[in-house]
Amino acid sequence: MTRTVFTCGDINGIGPEIVVKTISRIFKAGSKAELIFVCPQNVFELYYKITKATFRFRIVDKNSLSDSHLNLIRLPNAKLKIGYPTKTSGQVSFQSIKKSLSLIDQNYVDVLVTAPISKEAFNIGKIEFPGHTELLAKHEESSNYMMLFLSGKIKIGLLTIHLPISEISNQIKVEKIIKAIELINITSKRDLGIKIPKIAVLALNPHAGENGLIGDEENKIIIPAIKSLQKKIDVSGPFVPDAFWGNKDFKKFDIILAMYHDQALIPFKLLNFNSGVNFTAGLKLIRTSPDHGTAYNIAGLNKADESSIYQSYKYAIKIFQNRNHFIAQSESY
Repeated sequence: MTRTVFTCGDINGIGPEIVVKTISRIFKAGSKAELIFVCPQNVFELYYKITKATFRFRIVDKNSLSDSHLNLIRLPNAKLKIGYPTKTSGQVSFQSIKKSLSLIDQNYVDVLVTAPISKEAFNIGKIEFPGHTELLAKHEESSNYMMLFLSGKIKIGLLTIHLPISEISNQIKVEKIIKAIELINITSKRDLGIKIPKIAVLALNPHAGENGLIGDEENKIIIPAIKSLQKKIDVSGPFVPDAFWGNKDFKKFDIILAMYHDQALIPFKLLNFNSGVNFTAGLKLIRTSPDHGTAYNIAGLNKADESSIYQSYKYAIKIFQNRNHFIAQSESY
């Protein structure tokens, strides 16, 4: 049985609410999953009441987990200021992540599902990470990782993550693209169950650079990187992004590599709003999260849609199963 730990995210946002709603859905579906929630007790009890949850829960330590109750591992009670990022909300969300990682490190849980955090609250709380992805990569001391967005319609990874537009071009390197394509390829096989992934790479510049007239990154960097891998990986590109999406060429590929954040996230959210999943590829630990933020404007109102974090839970379980199957097959040869 797969054990899943949920973080609370920013306690002044919708994180606690969508986790409680997701846990309700899981238990209502008849699952006997072992679910752990790391959250201040006062925050959990507030959202248990607000959402009118009925599942059973108990306060536990790591040695007394149950598959018939939610296992609440409580953090110290925290002061709420619903709808606003605060020092407390930044620090509590960080504590929830750190506690969850310690459970994974000790092999008490198998997968991690993280609720949305606030970069502003992290900054106020003196937490020096731009987001979950970088924090988790630092935890594993890994430099080979990727923010990968998953849905039934498209799967797309980011070459660069949280960078100002002015800095993106300087980060487009041949070796970096090669590593990203190789990571997408093995992740598709190992974690997503795609035996021979068909990969598309998007261009950086308008019109894919117009043969150097509107930028030369395609000719000097992206094309050489792609060509160096085509004998061993099914990868094509660079594709003109607007035509790629407009002509629905994404349907011809299993997975896509985008050059920067909004190049991927705008079409992804148009196609999958409220149901997309963010997966941190390349790490030993399996972590998924919803593809939206803290939604402070609706926090505390019982209006938050839990679909994305529910899908994140389902993807985490699926990735865990796929990875174990892949490892078992590899060891049998």
